[in-house]
Amino acid sequence: MKKRNLELYLHIPFCVRKCNYCDFFSASGTEEEQAAYVSAMIQEIQSYQELSGEYEVQTIFLGGGTPSLLTPEQIEQIFNAIYHTFSVNENAEITMEMNPGTVDIEKLHAMKAAGVNRLSIGLQSAQNEELKMLGRIHTFEEFLETWKLIEQVGFKNRNIDLMSALPGQTIESYEDTLSKVLALEPEHISAYSLIIEEGTPFASRTLNLPDEDAEYNMYEATAQILREYGFEQYEISNYAKKGRECRHNVGYWIRQDYLGFGLGASSLYGKERFANTQDMKKYLENSRTPEKIREKEPPLTREDEMAEFMFLGLRMTRGISKAEFEWQFGSEIDAIYGDVLRKYKSM
Repeated sequence: MKKRNLELYLHIPFCVRKCNYCDFFSASGTEEEQAAYVSAMIQEIQSYQELSGEYEVQTIFLGGGTPSLLTPEQIEQIFNAIYHTFSVNENAEITMEMNPGTVDIEKLHAMKAAGVNRLSIGLQSAQNEELKMLGRIHTFEEFLETWKLIEQVGFKNRNIDLMSALPGQTIESYEDTLSKVLALEPEHISAYSLIIEEGTPFASRTLNLPDEDAEYNMYEATAQILREYGFEQYEISNYAKKGRECRHNVGYWIRQDYLGFGLGASSLYGKERFANTQDMKKYLENSRTPEKIREKEPPLTREDEMAEFMFLGLRMTRGISKAEFEWQFGSEIDAIYGDVLRKYKSM
């Protein structure tokens, strides 16, 4: 019997310092707290042993927080647990997020030895004044030092995160950032516009943000300049060299089954959608019994699934497949969304 595809997401919530714009679930932690968390995550991973015969893992993504704060030993322990619990495709895409200044040559070698074959590096800007304003812990020069180490270890699939529409940012400073990043020849660039989220330090400040026209010009400049360097825009905020699209994220957008491990991590498993608790104490005490840490949502109805298929699929420039819709839901897409589609096609 052919195994079904599965994605794994592991949430590492620890940061050196929370950035001024960040609303992700993250916090600083002591070495002891980090070690206890890794042990609990390993127990949670091991509790899914029964899935190994039914699923084959196609992608693994360690996000955060700052996963690169893990020690080499913790990286090895986590991946050993994954490989002993799940059937992992030999060509699986395995991504680890990292921040400049949080890795050395030993840690990068540990990542590679564990099977990590894709890195996602949080730069955000090549302008030091913008990095300081964002609350980043590094300068552009420190990013370049980290990049040299990455090249030295031999990683060949690398994403760089960038942000636009920052307070005080101009189209000129943003294009300078693009130019400096492109000179490094990464395989993938994620370029996001800043969104001011409630509860962040930025939300309580009066910020000198670019106006809508300037923000739009930055977005257009991103697509145009990256296209000239051989990048294809395959999703709203993501650009890749040919064959270097992030397979893990594409899996989210086509509603691939995925399991999330760690605090607050979300999962979509069959028709079930659930998220882990954000209570550290509860997680540490109960991680070996997933039912005790899950916060379940109501089961997805057929209408829910069809709506998700549409709005997630339309994030991608390739759009959605009528044949795939019919195969999944047993109805032609025009019978369900024909009026809406005709309306927007005519605009």
